[in-house]
Amino acid sequence: MPRSIWKGAIAFGLVHVPVALYPASQEDDIDFGWLDKRSMDPVGYQRINKRTGKAVTKENIVKGVKQEDGTWVLMDDDEIRNAYPKTMQTIEIEAFVKASEIPFVYLEKPYYLEPIAKADKVYALLREAMIADDVIGIARVVMHTKEHLAALMPDGPVLVLNTLRWATEVRNWDELRIPPAGKAAANLKDAELKMAGQLVNELTVKWKADTYHDHFAEAINNLIKAKVAAGNTHEVTPIESPVDSAAPSNVVDLTALLKNSLGKRRGAAEEVVEAAAAATPRKAAAKAPAKPAPARKAAAKKTAPPARAKAAAPARKRA
Repeated sequence: MPRSIWKGAIAFGLVHVPVALYPASQEDDIDFGWLDKRSMDPVGYQRINKRTGKAVTKENIVKGVKQEDGTWVLMDDDEIRNAYPKTMQTIEIEAFVKASEIPFVYLEKPYYLEPIAKADKVYALLREAMIADDVIGIARVVMHTKEHLAALMPDGPVLVLNTLRWATEVRNWDELRIPPAGKAAANLKDAELKMAGQLVNELTVKWKADTYHDHFAEAINNLIKAKVAAGNTHEVTPIESPVDSAAPSNVVDLTALLKNSLGKRRGAAEEVVEAAAAATPRKAAAKAPAKPAPARKAAAKKTAPPARAKAAAPARKRA
């Protein structure tokens, strides 16, 4: 089990259940990388100006939201950050509903909840109460600076928090051409419905997740194993990332300072006083440029890559 990604408490009424949140799902896709077939060098991505075709540095990229009239509203990182919901370490249950009332299309991503801080009894109390009434909790939770609607549901002994899509994120099917509901409205004959029911009964089984496999992934993995066994592999020289030049210099400077300190043990009180006096202006000088620090900090924040850009950019090439 991976490390917990969130710790807080389930809150319903005046009862709080301290819990840790763990991902209940994992990506199992095959990670296809890109290589230049001429040199076997890794191929990366660039941010391109769509008008000029030239690469754009992160420092020159701003965020904007296009309006219906074609204009753009620009927003900087500070404005976006101030709009984030406050981080709350609480899964606030707002209501309990029947699980059958929530369409599957609203389900998004599941997480396991584990009781912490000696909360086993109250954890079990909440779980058993929901099982007894055959309900699930509808809650709000803030994770990764984003507010989520979520369903808290018992699954055997464990409580599962399944994030839900907001109503505005679910498309309405009213505009689709769907046959009318009901046997008569759909013009179905009794004989047709009876035969379809027999076929459904023949295919009805108990759900066992491990009986279903990703045949494409299995075929690709078998192909990879065969190529490796046949020695059909290629050497790819890793591209070294640029190293901050300040890092090695800091190590060298620190080593030199340590060596100098070992060779200059001062025993006289006068030398200690002189050293302290000499250090005072340097300390003040070091503090002098501290005033513009917020500007540099703000600039650093603006140059940071957008948190969602990474998710939006294609991470891999798939067949």
